[in-house]
Amino acid sequence: MTSLTNKATAEVVKRAEAKTLQGDELSQQLTRNQALQSKLTAIHDRWIMTIDGYKFPVVTLSDKTQPDALCTIFETLNRTGVKLSVFELLTARFWPQNINLRALWDKAQADHPVIVDFSLDPYYLLQAIALASRKAPSCKRGDVLNLTAADITEWWDRVVWGMSAGFGILRDDCKVMLPKWLPYQTMLAPLAAVLARKGALKTPEAGVHREKLKRWFWCAVFGQAYESSPNSQAAKDVTELDAWLSGGAAPESVASVRFDPKSLRDVTPRQRAIYRGTICLVLGSGTGARDFHTQAVITGKLMDQEGIDDHHVFPDDYLAKVKGIALSRTRDCVLNRTLIDRTTNQMISNRAPSDYLTEIRNTDGFPFDEVIGSHTLPVGDSSPLLNDDFDAYLDWRQERIWVEIKRVTGLISASDLESLESA
Repeated sequence: MTSLTNKATAEVVKRAEAKTLQGDELSQQLTRNQALQSKLTAIHDRWIMTIDGYKFPVVTLSDKTQPDALCTIFETLNRTGVKLSVFELLTARFWPQNINLRALWDKAQADHPVIVDFSLDPYYLLQAIALASRKAPSCKRGDVLNLTAADITEWWDRVVWGMSAGFGILRDDCKVMLPKWLPYQTMLAPLAAVLARKGALKTPEAGVHREKLKRWFWCAVFGQAYESSPNSQAAKDVTELDAWLSGGAAPESVASVRFDPKSLRDVTPRQRAIYRGTICLVLGSGTGARDFHTQAVITGKLMDQEGIDDHHVFPDDYLAKVKGIALSRTRDCVLNRTLIDRTTNQMISNRAPSDYLTEIRNTDGFPFDEVIGSHTLPVGDSSPLLNDDFDAYLDWRQERIWVEIKRVTGLISASDLESLESA
């Protein structure tokens, strides 16, 4: 009897355990179902609802609308709406061909921080590819739009390297420290294209190329080669620079450059290319322009830290009220500008040069002549700055900057451009 009872009890326990296991399995399955439901809901909310709820702007027109009215409507919409850039259009076009242009651009910025430092528009990379990839270089909008997947695959990395190397030349050798001081954005594409074509040389020939590209930069700036028809000029320069770097003749933009130093008296911030080029030229003269405040050699980082910007040497208010210089172009000309830190500029205010410079000069231990002279400014007791002689100062600095222009461009004599233009 006892044996039968024990067997019955064991059977009941066994059945109970089986039911418990089944219950656990059901509970686990329910948990998995709930987790899956949550994931599906998240996908629906993030993607399906976004697509389903997207609103497309629609303009409904009558079939009787006249063609000229249609043109006006679409021109207006294109001006006021959000335009797709060429880069975005090509990103969409190359996506089905397994080329993620956006990912390539992100990687280029990560691998070459200088591209970020100079706020490069990726369109210039595409222009450079158009220039580098063709036997007959051309970089008009249509040429860029007609780039192929093969062009991107073959040239993207080479052009990105060329752009980074080009920025290195501009920043380190030409002293274009910040994007605001780049004379022509449109010079970037031909510079990158030429460097991409030549590649990273491992011989002293790389130094020869660097010197030629520097000279081309300065000649193009002071010759204002990119002032008009920049795409045509870029195509021309790529062909001629390529030949020059291979031992051929210098490009026309180098060989035919002309400059009249008297024109510096009319160059203000409005004449952006020559103005910016002159500031960079002063920045790189001698051993480098030094900060009026810290006396450190001015770099892009120091410009940001010390608030260094271009300011008047003879204060604008002083020239207008004390010297009676009514013409703002004369007061603002590049000859009367240099890079001065925020602290010093506030100290200068509207004081005469002899006043504020004497204060700096009397600072014990401050290397006055070295710092002032590093800005291509006159020093010594007979300096027109210390005598508040504005006319003599303009004469002196015009000649001094002209010396620097001749040094970087290879020019030997000045050209009377007014006479040439009127002839």
